[in-house]
This record gives sequence, structure tokens and C-alpha cells, in this order.
Amino acid sequence: MALNNTLARVDADLASGRIPVARQRLRGLASSYPHEPAPRRRLAEVFRLYGDTAEAGRWMYLEEDRSPEETAAFEERYATPVRRMRAVAWRGTEADAPTPFAAGQLTAVREAASDSLGRPVTWDGLAEVRDLPADEREGSRPAGVLAGGGCLILTVAFLGIWVYGLVSLFD
Repeated sequence: MALNNTLARVDADLASGRIPVARQRLRGLASSYPHEPAPRRRLAEVFRLYGDTAEAGRWMYLEEDRSPEETAAFEERYATPVRRMRAVAWRGTEADAPTPFAAGQLTAVREAASDSLGRPVTWDGLAEVRDLPADEREGSRPAGVLAGGGCLILTVAFLGIWVYGLVSLFD
């Protein structure tokens, strides 16, 4: 009942142009009802409104009628099996999947994640995965390192200018 009531609210939000509110409601539904295809499909529709093909592909990943372009964008954004597994936001087992196609997708991504970690991983055990490969760890990406270094350089430069300004005031 809560699912249908919330989907009705999503319809009202979209009709009123409250797309971010609709998106948040749908994310909550997808989290609360991970085995229901309706919230996932609706999330994909909302992300298409934003022009975000990767997120549309994320939420249609378990659907047989998904767009190849969206799927490719999703797989590119979530480039590793563990990231993809986390992004799919599934709980339970493949047996809980609404269709054989969805079960196959879930199995494939879980097996790929298990292979990349070198040990079996389950959908419910994914939250406990801490020993990720180097390319999966937060802060290990080159962009993150470069951004951190850039912030450090800017901070030092700002402090230097500030100190120079203070010294100039007292001269």
C-alpha cells in the first residue's frame, strides 16, 4: 500500500514540476522495495529528464528492455564490478529477482565482483566489504589525489598572501 501511495505522490510531484522531490521519493522506494521494478523504472525516467544516461542505465540495469546506450553509460561510470554491484542497490539473493533476466544480471555482477575481490561476496554482505582492490578504495583515484594536492597548494598560497598582507600592514 505504501508503495502505491508513494508512487501516486511521485506522479503528483512530476505533474507539478517537483522533479527533485519525485527523485528523492523514488530513491526511498527503490531502497525500501529493492525487488520491485516500478520504482527503478520510474527513477530511470526521472534521470532521463535530467539527461543523465548513466543513472538511467543504473536503474534499468535489471530490465530486459533497457537501452544499450544507457547500460554502456552506467557500466562506464561504475567501471568495476564492486562499484556496479553497490550501484544496483540490491538486497537478498538472485532468487528474489522479479524476472529471469534480472536474476541473470544480478548473478553476473555478483560473480564478477567476487572474482575481482578474490572471494565470494553476497548482496547482503556487500556492506561489510572493506578490503577492496586498490582501484575500488575511496581516495585511491588519481583525480582525488590531484584534487587534494591542488587544495593544499591553494591553501598554502592563500596563507602566504594573507601573512604578507599582515606584514605589510605593520611596516
